[in-house]
Amino acid sequence: MGYAASSINERKEGKLNTQGNIFPLQNMDLLCNDDKIVGSITWTKDGKALTNSQKYIIHNNSLTVKNMEPSDSGQYACNSNVDSVPYVVWQDIKVQPYPDIQVSNYTLKCEDMTFNFKCCADSSYSIQWSDSSLCGGSIQAMRCITCNYAVITQKCLSTDYKDQFYCQLSNKDLSGFQYSSKAVQMITTRTTYACTDNSFGLGKVGESKTISCPVNMTGYIIGTCQEGGKWTNVSYCVLSVIQDLKIRAQNLAPVELPQFVANLSSVALNNPSAITNSPFTVLTIVDLVTEIANVSQSLIINQTIMTNFLSTLDVIASQGAKSTWTTLNSNSTNKRASSDLLKSIESFASRLSNNTFDINSSSIQLQKSNFTQSFIGTFGINLTTHIDIPYTSGLTFITTIVLTTFDNVLPVRSATINDSVPTNVVINGAVTAVIVNDTVNSTVSSGIQNISLIFDENQTTLSNPQCVFWNFNLLDGIGGWDSTGCEVSPLNQADKVGCTCNHTTSFSILMSPYINVENLVLTFITYIGVGISMVSLVLCLIIEGIIWKPMTRNETSYMRHVSIINIALSLLIADICFIIAANIVNYGEPTPVGPCSAATFFMHFFYLALFFWMLFSALLLFYRTIMVFSGVSKCTMMIIAFTLGYGAPLLIAVITVAVTAGGGGYVPKQNACWLNWDQTKALLAFVIPALTIVAINFLIMIVVLYKMLRRGIGATTQPDETHAILVIARCVAILTPLFGLTWGFGIGTLVSPALGIQIVFALFNSLQGFFILLFGTLLDSKIREALAGRLRLVNISSNRTRSTSTGPSSSSGLTFLQRFRRRNVYHMSDGSGFTAASSNSDTFANA
Repeated sequence: MGYAASSINERKEGKLNTQGNIFPLQNMDLLCNDDKIVGSITWTKDGKALTNSQKYIIHNNSLTVKNMEPSDSGQYACNSNVDSVPYVVWQDIKVQPYPDIQVSNYTLKCEDMTFNFKCCADSSYSIQWSDSSLCGGSIQAMRCITCNYAVITQKCLSTDYKDQFYCQLSNKDLSGFQYSSKAVQMITTRTTYACTDNSFGLGKVGESKTISCPVNMTGYIIGTCQEGGKWTNVSYCVLSVIQDLKIRAQNLAPVELPQFVANLSSVALNNPSAITNSPFTVLTIVDLVTEIANVSQSLIINQTIMTNFLSTLDVIASQGAKSTWTTLNSNSTNKRASSDLLKSIESFASRLSNNTFDINSSSIQLQKSNFTQSFIGTFGINLTTHIDIPYTSGLTFITTIVLTTFDNVLPVRSATINDSVPTNVVINGAVTAVIVNDTVNSTVSSGIQNISLIFDENQTTLSNPQCVFWNFNLLDGIGGWDSTGCEVSPLNQADKVGCTCNHTTSFSILMSPYINVENLVLTFITYIGVGISMVSLVLCLIIEGIIWKPMTRNETSYMRHVSIINIALSLLIADICFIIAANIVNYGEPTPVGPCSAATFFMHFFYLALFFWMLFSALLLFYRTIMVFSGVSKCTMMIIAFTLGYGAPLLIAVITVAVTAGGGGYVPKQNACWLNWDQTKALLAFVIPALTIVAINFLIMIVVLYKMLRRGIGATTQPDETHAILVIARCVAILTPLFGLTWGFGIGTLVSPALGIQIVFALFNSLQGFFILLFGTLLDSKIREALAGRLRLVNISSNRTRSTSTGPSSSSGLTFLQRFRRRNVYHMSDGSGFTAASSNSDTFANA
């Protein structure tokens, strides 16, 4: 194997290392002794130049590498020029892994008997006992050796007796290294112990001991002595041949992948029981499959490689492995193994060459075919799954994988169901993966907006079916079943379930950490609501432009309308950014970092600006309610408003980018274009300021309502109680969208992915622009009067009488609140819609 080089370079594989096997912590000497090389030589490792250091010692044609580690494995080369042409001699060097000698200490009863135990090491090493006489003779072997230790009663008549010897490497050249041996201590005693066992020996209650694994396994078993005199054990044993493959996979090159996959398949097919009954062997195979999928991303996978890959999956997903997967899925440290396995299968299958395939293993069917028009077919080993996908332009190939036995592998967990808790929920059909490509280097599963599936039920006696997909991002990346975006379709066929899925982005993603696909109703709410809001905000800005001059004749009125304009403008731009971001990436596809980061920054900034302008409006109302007779200049108010409205959001948005973007944690790696949650929790840079402002605004509204009621009670002439209730209701309706209080529903989306709370959130907040137009503009009588007056000026030649007669207009425009205001002796109107005194009912009536 060699690295790619220019066509004018001459490269050859040579014998640079003359030592043979290189073991950890040894020094390695390489000699470049090629007859063609004349003159200076440079040394490289994996194409990178080496220089003299504590690690590397270079003497022109020789290189010494000090204290070799397994990570020092790689391709070493000496480089020179022959007749002005680059000449390279290279050799792949592999450093052996550490031997990982596994042996245990034992406490035994003082009675005549023979106790059998063993010592194991990596298969690259030969091991032996330091005192073979204690183990019944001379023993030397690769991987594992046994010891038949004889307990002699006469040695422990008066006190405990101890024997100590070593399990050590047979290679004398390695005897000086600390890893070359491990001590074994045997204690024979007459003391009574709670637990006794032929494997663990004696033990006190609560005591834990470690022993080696059975023959052909590597790792260890931890036993704990329990009340009642029994040892319970937890096995961390891995099939030795699988462990050897894992060590080889650490430096797996793409060119080695076909043979490696074939070897893994052969081992799996030859050892099905040993694999399925060992949780850590299955876990190790999942790690191998993950590594294979990662390496495969630089290759084109052919049918032979894929067939071998699927045969390995047949073993670890078989019925015999069901209890093993139950153990893994309920263990907190191994919960994501099943999700990682499924993701690796999809990743590996996405690298299939652009040819038609139909591969059938014992439990899996994979088919790849052209996608020219609509895609319809029935798939699976027993034709258990029907798939119907409408035509989507730009897509040329589709791969379906029907995993018949993956109900043994995947747990039933979801956002509301824990897989460690017994439940009557089961996976009642085949697990089906659908992968769509336009070219071999571009997987675009998200190009499918609608997909219909019909599943055969495994158990026909079950009821209440659900259609779900596996959401890799659910539960902080552990993965789980998610029903959002998928619905059960009515069928007239017994023992079958129909499903329809639609994958899009919803408005609730702004607050929710659950980045998932959405229900069709939620999708309609999002896009229709945002569309209505955008139109409403444009109308709001046009109206404000028309009535600006007559409505801004004093400072309070001026600042109120400045706030409304900036609230409308910020929300309008933020909604536009949301629509753009929603179309940059769809569920299931990787996020294009550049475009998505730009859209996210502006969306983050303008939504925050919306909140800070709403905060300024609330503070202005609070100030005018509490500080009735004091005043702040217009210039000061403007400085405060724009510093708070745009300065604070800009600071938060810039800090968020600076803190998270460097490590690739500003936006999610796939599925949605918004602030990251899983890696960096960048979403909190929006959620915390937004919800804090909502809480402040809510408190301000309560205070103002309280002041209004107190002053109403203290007034000389009290309004009708029914009218007072209407006043309060109207004030709440007006201030809720202007203060952004409906965003408080975001707390629900933070703690739960439930569809109901997301629909409520999306409904109220996607329509916020419409509510601002309705309650902040159209229901304000003064704005209506000013708008009507401005529009009458356009037709002044035909309506001169109406334009000059203001008495009737003023009279007819009086509302109950305005009449109530006149009866309140404490009230001082500024003529703008805000009031500068004690009657808060007027404030809310025209806010």
